[in-house]
Amino acid sequence: MAKKSSIEKNNRRARMAKQFAARRAKLKAIAQNKDLPMEERFQAHLKLAELPRNASPVRHRNRCEITGRARGFYRKVKMSRIKLRELASTGKIPGMVKASW
Repeated sequence: MAKKSSIEKNNRRARMAKQFAARRAKLKAIAQNKDLPMEERFQAHLKLAELPRNASPVRHRNRCEITGRARGFYRKVKMSRIKLRELASTGKIPGMVKASW
């Protein structure tokens, strides 16, 4: 089980990224538009740098829904490999069976 503070910090980052998504997208579009004058594009870059770091979606980490573990994460089931194996072994995930040959 991951520390509750780590899980909460990650949740805050996800909320902040969602909150600033529209503003970031608008500033990035201005900054990357080659048709606009250089000064306007540079101002957009500066405003983008003034946004909080946690507003960037890159800083959000995928974590297991059950334990909060950050490593060994499967996106399809939103679970870590350890919990996935435990639940599959007990038959709680439909269609998933232990391989044997």
